[in-house]
Amino acid sequence: MNKHTNSILIFFFISIIHIIGQNPDRIFERMKNQGTHLEIITSDGTYKFTPYSPNIMETAFVPKDEVFNTQSWSVVMKPIKVETILEESDNSIFYKTPGISVIISKSPFKVTYAYNNRELTSEKAGYIKTDTTSELEFNLTEDEVLYGTGERVLGMDHRGYRLELYNKAHYGYTTHSELMNYCIPLVLSSERYAIHFDNAPIGFIDLDSKHDNTLKYETINGRMVYQVIAAETWPEIVDAYTYLTGKQPLPPRWTFGNFSSRFGYHSEEETRMTVNKFLEDSIPLDAVVIDIYWFGPDIFGYMGNLKFWTDSFPTPDKMIADFKARGIKTVLVTEPFILTTSDRWHEAVENRILGTDSLGNPYTYDFYFGNTGLIDIFKPEAKEWFWNIYKSFTERGVAGWWGDLGEPEVHPSGLQHVVGSADEVHNVYGHEWAKMIYEGYQKDFPDERPFILMRSGAAGSQHYGMIPWTGDVSRSWGGLKPQNELSLQMGMQGIAYLHSDLGGFADGEVFDPELYTRWLQYGVFQPLFRPHAQEHIAAEPVFHDDKTKALAKKAIELRYSLLPYNYTLAFENSRTGMPFMRPLFFDEPENNALLTLDEAYLWGNDFLISPVTEQGQKKMKVYFPAGSNWFDFYTKEKYAGGASYKVKLVEDHIPVFVRGGALIPMIEPIQSTEEYSTRNLNMHYYFDPDVKSSRGQLYDDDGKTPHAYQKGKYELMKFESNNTDDRILIRLHNEIGTSWSASDREIKLMVHNLHKVPEMVNQDKFELPFIYSEETHTLIITFTWNAGEETEIIILH
Repeated sequence: MNKHTNSILIFFFISIIHIIGQNPDRIFERMKNQGTHLEIITSDGTYKFTPYSPNIMETAFVPKDEVFNTQSWSVVMKPIKVETILEESDNSIFYKTPGISVIISKSPFKVTYAYNNRELTSEKAGYIKTDTTSELEFNLTEDEVLYGTGERVLGMDHRGYRLELYNKAHYGYTTHSELMNYCIPLVLSSERYAIHFDNAPIGFIDLDSKHDNTLKYETINGRMVYQVIAAETWPEIVDAYTYLTGKQPLPPRWTFGNFSSRFGYHSEEETRMTVNKFLEDSIPLDAVVIDIYWFGPDIFGYMGNLKFWTDSFPTPDKMIADFKARGIKTVLVTEPFILTTSDRWHEAVENRILGTDSLGNPYTYDFYFGNTGLIDIFKPEAKEWFWNIYKSFTERGVAGWWGDLGEPEVHPSGLQHVVGSADEVHNVYGHEWAKMIYEGYQKDFPDERPFILMRSGAAGSQHYGMIPWTGDVSRSWGGLKPQNELSLQMGMQGIAYLHSDLGGFADGEVFDPELYTRWLQYGVFQPLFRPHAQEHIAAEPVFHDDKTKALAKKAIELRYSLLPYNYTLAFENSRTGMPFMRPLFFDEPENNALLTLDEAYLWGNDFLISPVTEQGQKKMKVYFPAGSNWFDFYTKEKYAGGASYKVKLVEDHIPVFVRGGALIPMIEPIQSTEEYSTRNLNMHYYFDPDVKSSRGQLYDDDGKTPHAYQKGKYELMKFESNNTDDRILIRLHNEIGTSWSASDREIKLMVHNLHKVPEMVNQDKFELPFIYSEETHTLIITFTWNAGEETEIIILH
């Protein structure tokens, strides 16, 4: 027995003291080492343990006399070759990888998981079969905080709830919602592990609602398969989980610009007028979203037409082309419902693309918009029919797609899909819809990145480019308040692009300029900047009073100035799964006080954001993560990390702080991402004498080519600082893709928090002129960075 195994045994024998059997009727019979996985045969079924990586262990339980269902809707990763150690003693089996391990007690039977000899969790009763459900049950410690299960508004800690797994819209929600548009059968623990229940049918996750330290997954049927994901740090957990379920591809760069959107534009004339208002007011704009009225004059009776209503949109192709010429993309809404009153109803019936009843006839039913059928998104013929509609409009110039009502909003249990009943596939309907569009682009538009905006999906929908929003939120302060929580939670679950309808969507009879302004200021630091609302109060800033419009314009211009930083965050997400918005405990994992804090968050690594979510608020308490000093983005005031401070609020921005030592690339404001270029950069360096070295980067490509990084069509600029008592050195170098041509760049370097006039500034030993402000303690240096060359700036002070 080697030293590696001895350490496992020591751990096991210490922990075995408090282990009791998980199911008195489950008897260990034998073990089979299948090379790629381990099988444990018991009296009521077979366990199959498959290591996907040192961080991921999949467990499948196949009840006796059942056949293992190998289909996963969410997992795209194939198991990699993992070194395993298998040891058996009289009463124990140890199955260990370099990270995650399974420990099996034979009698009483029990399955326990550990990571680097740190116990994670164990099956309590394990698999349970009732008259109506199949269940999996696990042990919890008394004090672990639980996250996940998709979109919920419950506070950061979801422990104590029994939560339904059934995608369902919650219209007008505010500060509490137990069921929303997007459910994920994933639980994450403050003990730094996660369990993904890899099964589609509807059910529940019970996060210790009976307060007996039990986690339970309940479902109507399906696979009893789960993956345990574990690591030492939160970024490693997110990285592992998004390898399992797929990384999010980079969307088109215009995704990070400003959207004009409402429910909805009634005509081509109204759409053109709105876009022209943005241009007249010089407010940056990248996309216009045309809602339900593009295919009918009323919200009732026309859904499913899926063609322009020419009475209202007489020259749609010219409109789309005119917008494109001005740098503005057109996004159309679509829904999966074909009303019996729509122009395409007979076509849908004839082509047999609809979900059916038990006799194979189209299943029709009433919902808010009319009497309808539902496209069977799982049926190949239906996918082809539906995709051909998307294809035709994409060929006409439509740049992006909004898939609405994709829970589906109403999905009767009696409806049958080609792969199963409505309840068996309800929670993966939106997932398959996004996959259809994504794969359609790969096939028919391989040189374009799709833009896929949807409000409902499943675990792994990020892999197909889905960009979800937080549903029909109340246009109120109560609606604004939970948006941090929602995005932070979903970012931990691989859904990094979750964002809100800025300004709020539902109800709100009187315009509140303070609420609107604060929401848009917050939106600068959300994955998408997309004001959207019911039309009785304009979502677009161009239709509001001069003060509100000016404040909105300032926020939008900052959004565009931050494009280099934000686009780099998107690149990092595509490589590592790290979300844009990150809980503070990512920075301080051992600080238990942060485990439930959602008032502030990290935007990437270097920004600390604290949205204003209370009306008339004058001051705000902000916690600054330990290990760094933080600088006010606007005043440059310094705050020491590891403490909370009262911060004074002003009306033209929310509190924004930058980590000491950070190197932040920015540009001057532009009117559209079509004008985007990194040839002129404003580089902000937040000098902190306590930070001896720091790093930053900037990713650049054409903003359009799918998988540009993998194709070598990119440039990755890297920045480093190294400081001594009398010298600051900033080094710039780049990694150039094999199919990319680098360009010279003009750099304006601004060094903040420098309290002495420099003696000299050099670039590669050549002296440079500079400007120093004693009032702001800012040093400004301009220089040329030659293409493909490393350069050094040395500041003697």
